Amino acid sequence: MRQLIFSLFIILSSSVFAQEDTLSLSIEQCREMALEHNKSIKSASLATEAAYHTKRSTWGLFFPNISLNGAAGYSNSSGGFGLDLRGTATSLLSGVMSSLTPGQQAVLSRIASSLPDKFNVVDYEFGWMYTAGVMLRQPLFMGGKIFAGYRMSKYALEAARHNERKTKAEVIEEADQAYANVVKAVELRRVAQQYVLLLEALDRNVESAVRNGVKLQNDRLKVQVKLDEVRLQLTQADNAIRLATMNLCHVTGLPLRSRVSVTGDYPRVDDALMLQSGDVMNRPEYALLEAKVQVARQEVKSARAGYLPQLALLANYGYTNGVNINGRKLIDSWGFMGGVTLSIPIYHFGVEVNKVKAAKARALQAEVERDNLVEMMQLQLAQEGNRLEESTLEVLLTEKALEQATLNRQLSERQYEVGRETLTDLLEAQALWQQAWQRSIEAKFQRYLSSVAYLKAAGRLVSE
Repeated sequence: MRQLIFSLFIILSSSVFAQEDTLSLSIEQCREMALEHNKSIKSASLATEAAYHTKRSTWGLFFPNISLNGAAGYSNSSGGFGLDLRGTATSLLSGVMSSLTPGQQAVLSRIASSLPDKFNVVDYEFGWMYTAGVMLRQPLFMGGKIFAGYRMSKYALEAARHNERKTKAEVIEEADQAYANVVKAVELRRVAQQYVLLLEALDRNVESAVRNGVKLQNDRLKVQVKLDEVRLQLTQADNAIRLATMNLCHVTGLPLRSRVSVTGDYPRVDDALMLQSGDVMNRPEYALLEAKVQVARQEVKSARAGYLPQLALLANYGYTNGVNINGRKLIDSWGFMGGVTLSIPIYHFGVEVNKVKAAKARALQAEVERDNLVEMMQLQLAQEGNRLEESTLEVLLTEKALEQATLNRQLSERQYEVGRETLTDLLEAQALWQQAWQRSIEAKFQRYLSSVAYLKAAGRLVSE
């Protein structure tokens, strides 16, 4: 008895000292740390942010596009516009020469011949030319392409948000798995520890009986062999706790060698809530498929805009400077220009028509893939519901079996003490008790993970 008390003291003392500087985590804390640490969550969040800005960008296409324009250039071209005075005078005189006297004709001929061949009226020179202004372009009708692009960006943003929710559900499931593994390993170690204490007490009793000649040495050897087996199980349980804790640290973003313990409590599982009819349309995967279908349908409208008229309003106000005329600037002023542009496609050798047909085929493909994956998700939901129902029944059965095994062990211990049962029967009863306890722990472990898997399959693990 004194040795038993001493062993219990050592165990309790070691557990107290081990808890110093140890971080105790609940499952809610593990989820929060995993969501904060996980790089997939960060990537999905950045994808959502990019989709949001893309949507804002496409929304801006509905409004005028205002830009500053400017240009400068130099040309050494120059020249002038003139009159051919001699030729003009000769042609005029030819019409009146017949009515003049010979003397008058001679005088006019001398005057015409004395005139220059050409007389410049306008001299021009280009030189440096400048233009600058503000231009406004307002789309009026682009064949529906802008509307389709905006709707596509809207559905893409919804898809990014649902993908972020899907990633969160996967991370939470991974965190719950890691947390539950630690809880299970700790519980299994407690089973092995209790079994060791029972066998050590039995070993002391058998040793005393052997010394007094009541029992044979062979009986003690049987107990010691079983004790060695259970001590090995205890070492394996310690290693399982160490590995499960390291995995939990990895999932939550802590250093692998961190001293971490778990509170050991699972969130309460409400059977009525669990087994209510699930709907896969609540799953983010379904929303992703639906968004993909909607994007494909808008791509059809965007492709159709390729052979529809496009109308836009143009306006420009700016300054122009350039071109010298007879030494003076011809253009040196501010001015406004406005108008509309209209483009009507006529024939492109089937380019745009085939784009529309390809977009329609992709839209039908997206719908077929959606319908197929929805059926698979419905099948998965039914499977997870069956597993949850089976695991719930298994928990009840293993708890009942544990209760019976505990009573059987206690009865066997009392029967052995009064000599009405053999040592082999007692060892078998204790082994059955240990196995029943382990199965009960495994059943509760699977019960919780089945509930998490069912919630995920029903789209209720992460709220929208």
